[in-house]
Parts: sequence; C-alpha cells; structure tokens
Amino acid sequence: MADAPKAFVCGHPIAHSRSPLIHGYWLRHHDIAGTYQALDVAPNHFPAFLSLLRAEGYVGGNVTIPNKEQAFALVTLRDEAAEQIGAVNTLWFEGGELWGGNTDAYGFAANLDAKAPAWDNGKTALILGAGGASRAVIHALKVRGFSDIRVANRTVARALELADHFGSAVSAHSLEGTSDLLADADLVVNTSALGMHGEGNAAVNVSALPTHSVVTDIVYVPLETPLLAAARQAGLKTVDGLGMLLHQAVPGFERWFGIRPEVTTALHDLIVQDLDKHR
Repeated sequence: MADAPKAFVCGHPIAHSRSPLIHGYWLRHHDIAGTYQALDVAPNHFPAFLSLLRAEGYVGGNVTIPNKEQAFALVTLRDEAAEQIGAVNTLWFEGGELWGGNTDAYGFAANLDAKAPAWDNGKTALILGAGGASRAVIHALKVRGFSDIRVANRTVARALELADHFGSAVSAHSLEGTSDLLADADLVVNTSALGMHGEGNAAVNVSALPTHSVVTDIVYVPLETPLLAAARQAGLKTVDGLGMLLHQAVPGFERWFGIRPEVTTALHDLIVQDLDKHR
C-alpha cells in the first residue's frame, strides 16, 4: 500500500463534502489500492499545501471553496475549461508539472446528456445567478453551441462582468426582468442559492416557457427545488443538480487512478441516502 496513489479534496470547511463518498465508492468498485480523503485547508495555508503535494505523495486532488481561485493562480499549467472559467477544481501532475483543470462544465453537460438527451439542440438559455458556478455553465453552453445566453442576476453589474468576459453570446439582465426572457428559452438553469434547502418560491414563472424547455438546477439539496417542482407540475422536462456533482468527479478519478469510472444508479442512490441521513 506504500505506493498506492493518494488523492484528496481540500477546502475550508470541508466536512460537508461528498467527494470522499463518490471516489471511495469507485475505488472499492474497481478494487483499486488507492485513497481519497477530505483535508481542511484554510486559504492562508493553501500555497504551502500545494508546494508540498508531491513530497507528501499525492497524485492530485480536488479543490473546493474557497480555494478555487487561488489554485487557478498557483498551478503551472491550466486546461482550457479552467482558463475560461477562471477557477481550478482538479489538480494533477503531468510531465513533472502541476496542472489545474475545471470539470464543472463537463459535469453540467454530462448530467444533461444523461437525463435530457438532445437538450443541446436549443440555442437560447436563461441562467439565474452570476456567481462562480454560472461561469462553468456559460462555458459548457458555449461549447455546445448555444448562441443566446441570458444571465439574470439581482446585481446586474455581476452579470455584465460575465457578458464582458464571455463575449457577444452572453447578455446581462435583471432578475426582476426575467418574464421577458422566457417565451423562447430552450433551457433554464438556476446557479443561484434560490431554492436551496427547499426555501422560497420558484424564481421564474415557468408557465411562460415553451413546452419543449428543459429546466435544471445545480442545487441538489433538496433534489427537487421549488423551481424544479414548479417546472415538473407545468409538464416541463426537469433535471436535478446531483448528477452534475457525480459527473464532474469522473475526469479527476481517471487522471489519478487510471480507470474512467461510470456514474451509475448505485452511486446515485448511495449519495441520495447520505443526503437523506443529513437532512
């Protein structure tokens, strides 16, 4: 076991992370003699932590809040997704150098591929929220050919920053003005905290959406947010956010442990059981 590959997820706080459950499941399923652990690393300790990764025997790991932007600045090389999103959530060594990637956009798209095939036939999307998660969603949508991406946020200036960064395909709007953005929206994505823990009402009037629209929420506590509940009741296709968490873990596991794992019903059910246990 001395040479078994070691990986991690680090953040501050980190006890809530379900990444060890996900990667631990895959390690057992594939009978791999490796480890994946959660490490609490405060921002002021993060640069030193990174500098010692190789000496401590780690092959890589995941980075979560609040260290994603620091990781972006400190790695030697970055993949295209990380460059576009401006944050790193996955670390690995390649050619002797520490690389940083971002798998959130991949996870977002893969979740929709699995749950709503042909979701990317559309070209118009409405994104609720302009935080860090929205950057990954915008990148994924641009890669999949969406040409009219509308970002609605309480503070329009934050949405304008995203429009400036991602270019002409992205426009900025007020959250209060979403009623004018729904009639031709092929996809609605909530990236904000609206509906987290089941609180609040649906952020938009889903009855104004076309019947072919897909509505998804990156929030997964609860699995069915008020937005998703309203969309389901309106007869629209809905996709919860848990699959994004599961799929975004796939590329990192493959880099560290050499096998590309699958997101299965058994894994999904394991995480749902854990969510239920901690409600």
